[in-house]
Amino acid sequence: MNVEIHPDIGDTAARLGAGVPYALKVLAGRLADEPDLGQPSGVPGVLSVAISGATFEDCPDLMVGYIRELDRVEIRYVNAVAPAEHAPDTEGRPESAGQPNSAVEVISARLVTEAWRRITRWLEYHAPASKAALRAGADAAAIAVLEQELGLEVPADVRALWVLTAGDDGVNGAGCLPGNQALMSLEAVASVYVQQMDSQAHQDTLNAGRPEYDQTTVWKSSWLPVVSYGVTDRTSGLYLDTSSGSLGRWSRYNEGQDDEDETLLTYLEDVADMLESPDLATRDKPGLIDGVLVWGSRLDPAQEDRWQPLTG
Repeated sequence: MNVEIHPDIGDTAARLGAGVPYALKVLAGRLADEPDLGQPSGVPGVLSVAISGATFEDCPDLMVGYIRELDRVEIRYVNAVAPAEHAPDTEGRPESAGQPNSAVEVISARLVTEAWRRITRWLEYHAPASKAALRAGADAAAIAVLEQELGLEVPADVRALWVLTAGDDGVNGAGCLPGNQALMSLEAVASVYVQQMDSQAHQDTLNAGRPEYDQTTVWKSSWLPVVSYGVTDRTSGLYLDTSSGSLGRWSRYNEGQDDEDETLLTYLEDVADMLESPDLATRDKPGLIDGVLVWGSRLDPAQEDRWQPLTG
């Protein structure tokens, strides 16, 4: 099993103690033999493992998070574990509106932020027109209004993404995500959610007269739409199941609905990887037309002669 330590955590590790980089290397060796060593961290798709600081010189107790894939492991974060007697007493304190409520949520938000910034940095340099089409981030008040409207709490990872970019206006109807799909605006999220819940209410009426095996589910109240087929085409897209953290595919007509078996974090990291290393892209192939990111799976045949597939 190939084990990598994400380069972004190098400075963090050194600041925590001179012995922390060595401790991570030792852990990497263990994970190569025992990739399932860790426990679910609470961050979708991330496992965590504790390191006792007493084992290494100049090293505090640590909590390390890593992503486990089929053929590789990547260590993504390392945090010092504060002694219990020094932990702040938060019992009874109200949480700040719009802020992560736990260390797990802080980590989840940070990782999604890193992944999205990789995407926008790439767009800024290679596809400025696509970058310019991204909306500004939403503030806590706007997200709170959406939560109240839907009766659904927005998870920390989605909140972190929306704070950076609250939708994609696209170029010529195409968004910057694979398949030319688009990050939905908060208005579109509300519209699709209400529409789908209404469709489910109709199905519930029909289901009352059907045997259990023949009942239909088109939407669940825990599903939050986040990506649409196009900027204006909202016939299908991706939702995030707020109860599990997993992405799924939705369709207005309940066609091809399936579990994507990935999280928002792994999805965005995969997008960033495809842009930075297009020769290794398998989900879709990125390319450019006049400074606009256009994905090969939905390339207009009339534009084939202008499309420049990316290499590298």
